[in-house]
Amino acid sequence: MAKKFDQQHVLITGAARGIGFEIAIQFAKEGAILSLVDFNELNLATAVTALEAIGNKVYPYLVDISNRTAVYQMVEQAEKIQPIDILINNAGIASEKPFLNIEEAEWNQILSINITGMFHVSQAVCKYMAVRKKGVVVNMASKNGLDGEFGYTHYNVSKGGVIMLTKTMALELAHLGIRVNAVCPGYIQTPMSMEIDPPEFTAQFVHQYIPLNRPGKVQEIAPIFLFLASEDSSFITGQVIIADGGQLAGQKPGIDLLNKISIG
Repeated sequence: MAKKFDQQHVLITGAARGIGFEIAIQFAKEGAILSLVDFNELNLATAVTALEAIGNKVYPYLVDISNRTAVYQMVEQAEKIQPIDILINNAGIASEKPFLNIEEAEWNQILSINITGMFHVSQAVCKYMAVRKKGVVVNMASKNGLDGEFGYTHYNVSKGGVIMLTKTMALELAHLGIRVNAVCPGYIQTPMSMEIDPPEFTAQFVHQYIPLNRPGKVQEIAPIFLFLASEDSSFITGQVIIADGGQLAGQKPGIDLLNKISIG
């Protein structure tokens, strides 16, 4: 049986752990050739070993995507292996600090990876895709780009920028046969989120904000990226897909109100 992405070349940034790694796993199972980009050498090596065990060709690139020169060199090398069919812009970082206390260096660090780095990679890859008049880009945005969260001004701004970058790229690249969409996860349990949030915070956050009463899993987010990268979504571009357990649907009811609801 043919695999959905058999021999297609997929470049994934932030691919060494969390959602990015799960995206890589699911593409690997569907036969893709993988170029993995990350800035953590140990995590990248571990990811490559795991993905090679699935039986796919995997090419690692240790790159800081905020470095434009390094990004362009990396993309040039990846293109020599095989033309890039799909770009997954997943790389991102976050930190928690109140607006009034954010230092310039902290602001610049978040934006340099989450939005400027995404711009560098997207432009470098799409210049090749434009010549071929074919390609797909899927960007990692966030629920926080649509509805901010206290203590994450720099992160919120960066993800809002990703959404607008996605829409503008889609408009400018559609005539060149390139589709561009974004995914906006809500509260997903990843290594990064678990480093920031203690278990008691997670429990309280879920109780207060998420109607489905649990955080999301990386295995629930990765398939959205594969759908948007596939021919199943061939008439979709410039869109933002939200996967947040219902958080943005509205205010979650308290237990007292739920108890008043009569069923049957």
